[in-house]
Amino acid sequence: MNPNRLTNVIKFLVQFSISGLAIAFILIVSFPDKFLPHPEMQVNNISLEEKNPVEIYSYNDAISLASPAVVNVYARQIRSEQTNPLFQDPIFRRFFGNLSSEQEINNNLGSGVIMNKSGYLLTNAHVINEANDIQVTLIDGRQATAEVVGIDSETDLAVLHIELTNLPVSPVGKSNALQVGDIVLAIGNPYNFGQTVTQGIVSATRRNKVGINIIEDFIQTDAAINPGNSGGALINARGELVGINTAIVSNSGGSQGIGFAIPVDQAIDVMQQLINRGYVERGWLGIVPQPVPADISDALNLDTSGIIVTAVFNNSPAAAAGVMPGDIIIKVNGHPLVDSQQAIQVITGFKPGELINLDIIRNWDRIFISAEVTQRPKIIQ
Repeated sequence: MNPNRLTNVIKFLVQFSISGLAIAFILIVSFPDKFLPHPEMQVNNISLEEKNPVEIYSYNDAISLASPAVVNVYARQIRSEQTNPLFQDPIFRRFFGNLSSEQEINNNLGSGVIMNKSGYLLTNAHVINEANDIQVTLIDGRQATAEVVGIDSETDLAVLHIELTNLPVSPVGKSNALQVGDIVLAIGNPYNFGQTVTQGIVSATRRNKVGINIIEDFIQTDAAINPGNSGGALINARGELVGINTAIVSNSGGSQGIGFAIPVDQAIDVMQQLINRGYVERGWLGIVPQPVPADISDALNLDTSGIIVTAVFNNSPAAAAGVMPGDIIIKVNGHPLVDSQQAIQVITGFKPGELINLDIIRNWDRIFISAEVTQRPKIIQ
């Protein structure tokens, strides 16, 4: 190519590029909103896309996966009541017949969740306590008489068994992965209307000191839970079981946005123990714990709340180890005690036969005592 011609081409390209850049600069300066994305909008868009890649318009897939395993539980208690002793008199009975007793029938309504193909169900203990007859109805219309496998009143859980084939089974998630704000759905049979689904979020996790159960570690939710929902399923947005609905806080008896579910991790552990041994292993020390009064805590300059022992049961591990009323236990196996409820949770978490170390303040002195926990008696409340 001719050198002069090549030089002209290069000049043209340079002039064209400079003109284009100049025009672009003028447009960007004159109309920044048209050509430059707002920095905040860009950050928000990236964040939303990362956290919610798919917008959910329906939870039908999750419900379709979980709902077949949620059943209606009907518990009937028949109680005979003795009447006037006169009715036992042979002469009286000769004329008036046998009027010595009357039957009182109480019906209770709840829900349950089928946990495996063998027919084991989880429900609440308060739904089936003292029931003489328990009937279970599946969403497909099948019915069966349920047998009580075991009851754990301290967590308000019960395991039932039914003899049916081709049972639907609930998918199980991990309740310890739940976070505040996660979407959850409650499935049950409120007021015997039939299977009903309500939706909400996880309001809190590891909620205790509620005063419902002895062992408390609840999922709190604002999904509507009403009478009849007890024992039903709390599921996540994927249809996985994360809790067993158990109670509400309400002045009216209906849902007011504060409901509690037992975490599925805890529920499955209780279920397996009830099936395998008929009871749940829990450690027992044999003390009655109470919060340490503020003035005593301040005087001792405690760096942890601790608990004060107000009573020691006779023939208990605490009595055998030398624990005395008035002792302040500040640590168990090096773990600080915060309050009475947490102390119960910590102690019951040990297996019977385990040796635990107690860090105690007694009469302004700090002492260390070892005690071997035993199985928690059923009569302890």
